[in-house]
Amino acid sequence: QVQLVESGGGLVQAGGSLRLSCAASGLTLNQKAMGWFRQAPGKEREFVAAITWSGHITSVADSVKGRFTISRDNNKNMVYLQMNSLKPEDMAVYYCAADTMVYRVPLSTSASAYGYWGQGTQVSVSS
Repeated sequence: QVQLVESGGGLVQAGGSLRLSCAASGLTLNQKAMGWFRQAPGKEREFVAAITWSGHITSVADSVKGRFTISRDNNKNMVYLQMNSLKPEDMAVYYCAADTMVYRVPLSTSASAYGYWGQGTQVSVSS
């Protein structure tokens, strides 16, 4: 059974930082591209960042480029999202997701490519 468990969310002031973690089990993580998505109230789920199975290639949304970094540690079955210079518009529930395919290249920014999802972690940013 595949499980993705996010942690690290919370309340932070604008300009602050958070590091989200995603613990994966029940799948061979080092075969899967991983992604982070977010969903704010009343809005659709949107792509934030993704990383290939090897960790060599990453993709981030324009809205977070230069502020957010995705990384992974396959030995620990972990994926991370470092978020710096947070803005109020970053406030959302953040979801970790695993690609349905193995060894996908290029990375997909579409939620439909990711078949496994965590329960989400809330990130709140005060202005």
